[in-house]
Amino acid sequence: MIKLDIISDPICPWCYIGWANLARALEARPDHPLALEWHPFQLNPDMPAEGMDRRAYLELKFGGTQGALKAYAPVLEHAEAAGLTLQLDRIARTPSTLDAHRLIHWAGIEGRQTPAAVALFKANFIDGRDIGDKTVLAEIAEAVGLDRAMIETLLQGDADAEEIRARDAHTRARGVTGVPCFVLANQHVITGAQPTDLWLNVLDEIAGQPPEADR
Repeated sequence: MIKLDIISDPICPWCYIGWANLARALEARPDHPLALEWHPFQLNPDMPAEGMDRRAYLELKFGGTQGALKAYAPVLEHAEAAGLTLQLDRIARTPSTLDAHRLIHWAGIEGRQTPAAVALFKANFIDGRDIGDKTVLAEIAEAVGLDRAMIETLLQGDADAEEIRARDAHTRARGVTGVPCFVLANQHVITGAQPTDLWLNVLDEIAGQPPEADR
């Protein structure tokens, strides 16, 4: 197996688009050798735990509705091309994603990391759910096969919160300034929401390489 590290944030639309494009390639090459691992990156590391009103967030980040519309126009265009219909108007609050990243981490321990990450994308961008809300996170955990009671207990405390912050800081220290960012075999960095064709080329190139012992 070849490791593919995925650095992302569940509230990053480009991360969702990038994942959708990658997922198409993986489905088209079911015998692919990639082993996926998701890593935390918070777009808003200083966001209060309770999050903030979406309108206030957009005002702060883009200077208001018109600025937000201009910024999100290419997002919606690329999302549609990736087969996603984002429901941005359903998002009432911009959450802190610290707890969402904790959930992804715990899901990884149970071998459910990708389903959890994808469920968080969908909850935020399609269903307009607040993925900073602990009840919502517990419901998502249960839906992807995790022990809801255990996740609820973990969410009430600070388990692994410092680890998530440290991993986020480590990623930034290594030069990552935006997401999504993909690292293949600890060597090759692929940034941004790349099209499915690029991933197909990557997978085909890997498939065409001789085993390590034969090189």
